Amino acid sequence: LHSFPTRRSSDLTGMTAVPEYAGLALHGHDVQLIGDAACQRDIAGRGSTWSANGLVVVNTSAGRIKEVVKHAMASGRSEDEPAALICHGATTQQTTHTTTLGELPQTAKSARLADAELIHIAIGKVVEAPEREQLDWYESKPLFGWRILIPRTRDHSATLPSRLQSYGAHSLDVPTISMEPPRTPQQMDKAIRGLVEGRYEWVVFTSANAVRAVSEKLEQIGLDARAYSGLRIAAIFESTINALAEWGVRPDLVPSGEQSTRALAAVFPAFDEALDPINRVFVPRADIATESLSADLSELGWEVEDVVGYRTVRAAPPPAETREAIKTGKFDAVVFTSSTTVRNLVGIAGKPHKHTVVAAVGMRTAETCREHGLTVDVIAPEPTALSLADALADFAAKRRDDMVAKGLPVVRPSQRKRRGRHPSR
Repeated sequence: LHSFPTRRSSDLTGMTAVPEYAGLALHGHDVQLIGDAACQRDIAGRGSTWSANGLVVVNTSAGRIKEVVKHAMASGRSEDEPAALICHGATTQQTTHTTTLGELPQTAKSARLADAELIHIAIGKVVEAPEREQLDWYESKPLFGWRILIPRTRDHSATLPSRLQSYGAHSLDVPTISMEPPRTPQQMDKAIRGLVEGRYEWVVFTSANAVRAVSEKLEQIGLDARAYSGLRIAAIFESTINALAEWGVRPDLVPSGEQSTRALAAVFPAFDEALDPINRVFVPRADIATESLSADLSELGWEVEDVVGYRTVRAAPPPAETREAIKTGKFDAVVFTSSTTVRNLVGIAGKPHKHTVVAAVGMRTAETCREHGLTVDVIAPEPTALSLADALADFAAKRRDDMVAKGLPVVRPSQRKRRGRHPSR
């Protein structure tokens, strides 16, 4: 990195990282870095002139752009010289505006920047260098800048938000479900005693909430994971497996591929009098869960004790600002991880705007979306959080490519004009 004398703030990392995030190559070029304090001295006439050649990177506030342009031109820069205005640098809201030095004030005005907002300005031919297209890896992420709503349950883990962030999105979790004890806890209390006393051969967990419901009961009577000793554990869903792992328990049976009660029943062993000393299976579940799994296990010869371990109720509505954003299309996408999240989000916050991209984790969730008048744009090929995020990223990439091919400006769904619905959303 060959540089002219550098006057900068102590945050050299930000001064170099932000241009790199915008696809501007610093290595191999003469670079002058001007921090905000030095910039203020220079434009006030108490500092020095800037280099008339190479790349100059200035970190300052948007309210000083006119003075920055004036000082750069007084330092020998041409008003036609390429320039870049970088806002929210190195965040998922980063926006880079490529313009000329003389047009920087108008570009900032069009971007509606507040005077106090910190920005980076890059001046020099590097801004229009041919290699910049290859180096612009950050803002070219498929979901870059997308604001995504995640209606969540208590089962929700960091997997989905983390994956979306890796594609450039920033997300907001909205709780849609609250968990409460069953109205009549006696049956659950009896089942827990049976678990401790060796009444069951298998315990089947179909959600992380079921794991927590049983674990909380065990803790109430002073027991820990050793209560599962001698039992065989079956489970579905990554969140369920993670909840068991928190207790130091590893399930003996998990279906590969599809994670559903149907898939679990398909691989569950039939009861064998010669091999199985006990023929009972304990299935703790939510009050709204169906009993189809119990019926399937009964056909395999097991005596199933299907017990309501917890109740699911709608969470309180989100803040008014969030509800307004949902209804007016300020979210680019909403990702539904279950039918319950669909029903509850609509119930507590209303339907997402028609311009908002709707992504569903599976066919059943997608059908529930349609039942509530939502158009489903993305269905994950596998019912997992990672598959859902990947499918949405693929959709966004194809949408962007389609806009480019049609010569249309690439805008996020939330940036579209509030007129009818465009086929590409």
